[in-house]
Amino acid sequence: MTGWIGKLGGGLVGFVTGGYVGAAIGALLGHQLDRGLAGGPGAGDPGLSGNDRQRIFFQSTFLVMGHVAKADGRVSEEEIQAARSVMHRMRLRPEDVRRAIALFSRGKQPDFNMDEQVRSLRRACGHQPDLVRAFLEIQMDLALSKGSIQARERELLWRIAGALGVSRVELAQLEAVIRAQRTFGQRVNRGGADAELKAAYRALSIEATASDRDVKLAYRRLMNQHHPDKLVARGLPDEMLEVAKERTSEISKAYEVIKTRRGLK
Repeated sequence: MTGWIGKLGGGLVGFVTGGYVGAAIGALLGHQLDRGLAGGPGAGDPGLSGNDRQRIFFQSTFLVMGHVAKADGRVSEEEIQAARSVMHRMRLRPEDVRRAIALFSRGKQPDFNMDEQVRSLRRACGHQPDLVRAFLEIQMDLALSKGSIQARERELLWRIAGALGVSRVELAQLEAVIRAQRTFGQRVNRGGADAELKAAYRALSIEATASDRDVKLAYRRLMNQHHPDKLVARGLPDEMLEVAKERTSEISKAYEVIKTRRGLK
């Protein structure tokens, strides 16, 4: 297990099309591990070690992914590829890839107790909203891998989010951000400059009617959240720097599109 534990958080940095999921995990889990999970504010069950917490997060990620993928009755090829993408970005050893696949398969079984697993995850996360959000983004991205979320899948995501203390409104906001990141992360082939501008606003999570000041504030807030140097200071592994830079590059590109159209200095 120790072969991948140090890379667990950082490996997820690039997941969700360059979103901040992995950055949050890498920063929080890495920081917690470095400090020995001393049980300070926001800590989860004090009886769990750092390795225990990371093990629970790992298990929960793939068990629940399997359960979400099976929610509509069948697991699509897109969902399988999305799950394998997580494994690839975590740079798991072959034996750990096999373990992740086994967890995913177990999560698909009718007798899998998802509620118990999610409760276990919540105890491990404690009061760490960024870590909870990171987990939900992974599950949401899997559900969106087919292009749309089926009714049963959405109900299941609501149930998971509720068990983790996240409202439906917050989950809807998270879904909107992921969709926006996907749109802007792709080349806009139809609609030209106008479509690109709309995607840029969505990527910065702001409306086209936002003031120049709000545009700048949104850009600075996102850059502060994802800046590679700051993430390293919080515990992001050095080997994941390039992936973190990709995310800040996407934020900068979206801002440049808006800035150029508005004539901002």
